[in-house]
Amino acid sequence: MPEYAPFCEKQVRYFKKCYNNWLNCAEGGKRAGKNVLNILAWCDIIEAHPDKLHLAAGVSVASAKLNIIDSNGYGVLEYFKGRCRSGKYQERDALYVQTGMGEKVILISGGGKQGDERYVKGNTYGSVYVTEVNECAQTFVKEIFDRTLSSQDRKIFFDLNPKAPNHWFYTEILDIHQANQYKYDNYGLNYEHFTLHDNFSFTDEKIREIIRTYPKSSVWYIRDILGKRTNAEGLIYDMYGPDSEYETGQGPNIDNWYHRYYTTDYGTTNPFACLEIIEQDGSFYVENELYYDSRKHNRQKEDSEYGEDMLKYIDNKRYTTNIIDPSAASFKVALRKRGIKVRDADNDVIDGIRLVSSLLRMTNPKTGKPYLMINKRCTNLINEMYSYVWDEKASERGVEQPVKAFDHCEDALRYFCKTIVKYIPGVR
Repeated sequence: MPEYAPFCEKQVRYFKKCYNNWLNCAEGGKRAGKNVLNILAWCDIIEAHPDKLHLAAGVSVASAKLNIIDSNGYGVLEYFKGRCRSGKYQERDALYVQTGMGEKVILISGGGKQGDERYVKGNTYGSVYVTEVNECAQTFVKEIFDRTLSSQDRKIFFDLNPKAPNHWFYTEILDIHQANQYKYDNYGLNYEHFTLHDNFSFTDEKIREIIRTYPKSSVWYIRDILGKRTNAEGLIYDMYGPDSEYETGQGPNIDNWYHRYYTTDYGTTNPFACLEIIEQDGSFYVENELYYDSRKHNRQKEDSEYGEDMLKYIDNKRYTTNIIDPSAASFKVALRKRGIKVRDADNDVIDGIRLVSSLLRMTNPKTGKPYLMINKRCTNLINEMYSYVWDEKASERGVEQPVKAFDHCEDALRYFCKTIVKYIPGVR
């Protein structure tokens, strides 16, 4: 087993209560130890569980494997090391584990989309662990409750980071069970709230270092550090400022090693935006932008015209690829006909916004500047950075989304970050 930091009193209390409660829910900020705590309790319960079939789930199969099965070496694989093997069960990804009660099967499923509940129907699960449960589809989460009704020792584990107070997971699920917990003796809900300060694997200095990277007015500080539920409102990139901009000639040194990318938000009636981004020394520099607003020019361009614009923009420069929204099928055809390399973008809006925020607020130790920098000549992108806001009406309904206006450069930037950068080590 890997070496664990000591558990705090709150974590020990939650762990012990898992054995006597059927619904175990760990909510709170980032790096609070929720995931590792749940994995330990869940695996120990599977060890002696009378049922054979169990389920690990997340937004996707990949997410479930990353957060539960592997979990940076603290997951199910490590707990059952030498006693488990990967395989298939009913044509689904699964992990077979050997326990004192015989062989158990842990199915692995994604539940992020409406309709994913079909993958878990037809089975009865002795126990279930859903990571980032409030990112999953509502129908999938509700199906989980039905699939465990016949368990001989019903156990459900959830972990989640805070969302808006009126998010469906609270109003439709957690609030109801918390009300029942007060109403009925021994109802069976084990809920606990954790923050970074509950994780004893961090020193006080490390915690202070992490906190310094979060603007205290941001939704990310309130959620990730304080672990509180809050609406996403106001300016999205409130950490952005002049320190994230540079003059031409003060950015990357293209005489040294670098990678060049293009990233495009395609629009016929909407503006067309393409950014040229250079990666060097672990930092990302938005060097140029190509922007065309058909409304201002009173003329809509065709795919072939945009393709010619891209050819001139690239101008025989060495580059890796051009990232484009997967829905822009006809435009991708036009680009490929002209020999332009194309890659579909990862269009996860909220996770993409979070990643851009991390790149803007974190300092690259090699450069002493933010990981993401923007050339001052990219005026359309810079104007959008200062005007990109959350949709308050959607937030009131518990839905998080940006206002869909003046966001074309923002979409292109998000495509690049989510598709190419993916994460900053130690940040997410």
